Amino acid sequence: ALDLLQSMGYTYISPQDCEAQRGSRYHVLLKDILRGQLRRLNRYAFAGAENEFSAANIERAMDDLDEPLTDGLVRASEKIYDALLLGKSYPETVGEGKILSFNLRYIDWEHPENNLFHVTEEFAVDSRDKLHNARPDLVLFINGIPFAVIECKAPQISVEQAVEQNIRNQQKEYIPQLYKFAQIVLATNKNSVKYATAGTPKKFWTVWKEQDTDFLKDALARYIHDRIPTEQDRNLISLFTPARVMELIRYFVLFDANVKKICRYQQYFAIQEIIKTIQKPDEKGNRQSGVIWHTQGSGKSLTMVMLAKYLLMELSACHPRVIIVTDRKELDRQIAATFSHTRLNPARATSGRNLVDLLQDGRADVITTIINKFNTAEKLEHKNLSRDVFLLVDESHRSNYGLLATRMRTVFPNACYIGFTGTPLMKKEKNTVAKFGKLIHKYTIQDGVDDGAIVPLIYEGRFVDQNVDEENIDLWFQQTTKRLTEAQRDDLSRKWSSIRRLTSTNARIKRIALDINNHFIEGFKATGFKAMLATNYKRDAVRYLECFEQFGDLNCAVVISPPDMRESVDDADEGTDDKVLAYWNKMMNRYGDADTYEESMKNQFCAGDIDILIVCSKLLTGFDAPICQVLYIDKELKEHGLLQAIARTNRLCEGKDYGLIVDYRGLIEKLDTAMDLYSGAGLENFDSGDLKGVVVDVMSSIGSLREAYTQLTELFASLENPQDSEAVEVSLADDKRRETFYNRLCAFGRALNLVLNAEQAYEALPKPELKRYQSAFAFFSKVRRSVKIRYCDAIDNREYEPLMQNLLDTHLSVAGLKQITSPIDILNKDDFERELESLGSARSKADAITSKLTKSISAKYQENPAYYDSFSKRIKTALEQYKEKVITEAEYLAKMRAIMEDYHAGKSTIAYPESIKNNVHAQAFYGVLSAIFDEAQEAEVSSDFAAEMSIAITQIVAAHSQVDWTNNKTIHDRISQDIDDLFYHYEKERGLKLSFDTIDKIIENVKTVALRRF
Repeated sequence: ALDLLQSMGYTYISPQDCEAQRGSRYHVLLKDILRGQLRRLNRYAFAGAENEFSAANIERAMDDLDEPLTDGLVRASEKIYDALLLGKSYPETVGEGKILSFNLRYIDWEHPENNLFHVTEEFAVDSRDKLHNARPDLVLFINGIPFAVIECKAPQISVEQAVEQNIRNQQKEYIPQLYKFAQIVLATNKNSVKYATAGTPKKFWTVWKEQDTDFLKDALARYIHDRIPTEQDRNLISLFTPARVMELIRYFVLFDANVKKICRYQQYFAIQEIIKTIQKPDEKGNRQSGVIWHTQGSGKSLTMVMLAKYLLMELSACHPRVIIVTDRKELDRQIAATFSHTRLNPARATSGRNLVDLLQDGRADVITTIINKFNTAEKLEHKNLSRDVFLLVDESHRSNYGLLATRMRTVFPNACYIGFTGTPLMKKEKNTVAKFGKLIHKYTIQDGVDDGAIVPLIYEGRFVDQNVDEENIDLWFQQTTKRLTEAQRDDLSRKWSSIRRLTSTNARIKRIALDINNHFIEGFKATGFKAMLATNYKRDAVRYLECFEQFGDLNCAVVISPPDMRESVDDADEGTDDKVLAYWNKMMNRYGDADTYEESMKNQFCAGDIDILIVCSKLLTGFDAPICQVLYIDKELKEHGLLQAIARTNRLCEGKDYGLIVDYRGLIEKLDTAMDLYSGAGLENFDSGDLKGVVVDVMSSIGSLREAYTQLTELFASLENPQDSEAVEVSLADDKRRETFYNRLCAFGRALNLVLNAEQAYEALPKPELKRYQSAFAFFSKVRRSVKIRYCDAIDNREYEPLMQNLLDTHLSVAGLKQITSPIDILNKDDFERELESLGSARSKADAITSKLTKSISAKYQENPAYYDSFSKRIKTALEQYKEKVITEAEYLAKMRAIMEDYHAGKSTIAYPESIKNNVHAQAFYGVLSAIFDEAQEAEVSSDFAAEMSIAITQIVAAHSQVDWTNNKTIHDRISQDIDDLFYHYEKERGLKLSFDTIDKIIENVKTVALRRF
């Protein structure tokens, strides 16, 4: 290590020479070198002449740098860092005895070559009491000031020992007077290296992975000959090459609430890439923008702070302004707090008008704001045309959509936008990247776990079985719906049936609360780690709290937004609940206002005074509490929401090896999909080519919107009153016409969404015209929901559904819009009967049975194609007979009821051979074989032989089906091979000759059925 550092430009100085300069073993500055450099680097100008600082000031400057440790290591370190970065002011007598102050520098940051770099070994330092002296292996100096301490161990000794030794030496009874100067502290054996800065706890020591491969390759070739480079060599070059180390110290060290921090490698390289990106012009001649995707817990907020610091210092010539935009109050507060610990001059916009004042005033270097403040800025017609404004947009995928983002871009048309996101860009959100320019840098959850930057997550699914008290629910329903119209009752029955199946019955909450209570006490109460519980509704949160208070074992608290405020899209229908109001009023009496209440709860939780924090949507994003180890989920979550929520538990904390997710909602599949996206699947191949289909000519999008509107309204042009929703609904009775309506509405919705999200289009479209389109979209969306229920449609424009929903929620403040509820399960006989009763004529009842049965059959078809085919044929026959007037309405209903009875009872018209009468799996495979043999007509196969084959196939599949086999290609291949062997055996022994195509078809169909059944 010593040889390498010398070849990198460090001058070796022996321990004896060091001691001669230090004055005593307690002191650590190399005073002769420092004195010489202070003289060489500093001149002050007066009356056109350059003068040297007086000898007394040089001595004072050396003494002043040696800050006392009275306030602790980090405080002393911060004062020293300030002095190194900014210098200190000293009075000199000039002219006729006039005294003026001039700045004296310890390091020449502008011209690194003017500084002197030294390295020494076995640097012996005495402790105050001389009983805890220590001798670090290597110490590096810049201008005689120690800036790095390195502990080297033999290859067979763990690098952790070197880390512990460094941490021990920083304790006050040892040698903190050396570490107060240290910017980088390193622990190494030849094969493993970890680095940190002064005061870093063991858990946060981290690894450096060089991403500038050319830089490393050149350096290795230059400095290392005749041996193979080690991990130690690579890290010393990455961290201590003079130019790199000066950059790290100057821009990438910061103090955050009395904690000193140095960047992790992904933060350094992300900022390098951003700097390269913003130097290039985009097609408008402004600075190129882009997106940074760094997984939650990897220090995004600090990356933004370091980037702001870098931009303001490096680009000072063009007077840059940095604006940090978030979409949540708590994120805004968190980032503003992080900045207040730096030397930047931050300001937090308290209102939209205040944001405009700050923008015009120009005094603050950094402004933090919430995106909705841009509403006022746009209304006040504030425009800033500078290309040297940098907007750092946090969680850009969320806030960057919709009108607010468009307004932000109206206020800053030429600015440079850098989006930061912690969750991956879902496929449908590639336009996040299109909006910002390109993907600049990524750091995935896998990278984070590999580097030990976040802890791995463990998932545990739990399920609470429920009994439903049908009788009381029916009584309640009848009583409540006495005064409702049929359509309203229908809608309410749908909503109630889905809520009843899913959520907040008191019995269920009590049962889960008991489970959580026991689980937490047994596993976590004694560890000091804490938990969060996520619920769907505020009323659930308060009810959970009541349960925990009743048990009396844990200290729990609830954080919610005010009762009259929606937490999220999903609780549009949540009325204000008495218990929620009572809880809220109690909190307001105690804390005075919502912000103080929320802050206080967060602080108590982070301090370890609260065992379980119960939340709805608040604090599931952007809230950092390393003490949180468990997340209990009793809430519907997906994609970003789910990833954001589980990341609450992945923050590093001493003694925490993993985060635990306990799921009472069966979100495992959603988690699986989300994690696929999270690990970076699909993004490796993400390049500008992927964006071509996303970027459209926005002005032509206005044309498309007008055309889509015309096409949609044309459908109803012949009606007397196209605004009468009943007339519109009746006119949509025909299936084909309805399908046209759905497609045109989707096209209109997409066109509207595009215009609302594209700033030029949004600005170009007259506001009254835009209002007309928004109202039309709201009206026809209502009609669409209504006709879907009315005509029991199976059409499911799934890919557009989220878009439509998002549009309604984000852009329309229309009263009475309800969530689209899920249809009743056909297999729940009682629910279905009750719904039938609410329909009118025999025909509409029979139609409803037909629609529901057809839907259920198509959903379950793959489980046993032949079996479900038999029902499809019976339904078809009954429908045709009725249409051709062979049977009356009443007979049609009776036939459909009979088919439904058989369907529920599992009676089919298929006659199965005796050998598989009681084997449902074999029956399903028998259906597959019979259908293929009938179609292929290659060989005569008796029904008993087919039954024998289906039993053999059932055994093959059963033998291979194990946990998670459905996604295991190896097992699929083995099943295929065994079935292939089976037919080879039948050909040899029984003379059954089938073509390869037929056998392949059997194998594929068997696997499809097996995947649904096993």
